Amino acid sequence: MSSPRTDENAAVVRKARFGALPERVAYEDLVEERPALPGKSVDVHDTDSLAVRFSCLAADLGV
Repeated sequence: MSSPRTDENAAVVRKARFGALPERVAYEDLVEERPALPGKSVDVHDTDSLAVRFSCLAADLGV
């Protein structure tokens, strides 16, 4: 078991080496809100775009 003096020395060395944690970043600075599909309706079904986003051989073969 280490002595309290050694623990204090370790804390000082750790503080000198790593410093402090960075400041917290506000949630508002991390988030950007934009429309999902600018200029298009979200509910429109487009089979061509679905084929681009979803490709599965098993689904193509009807398995």
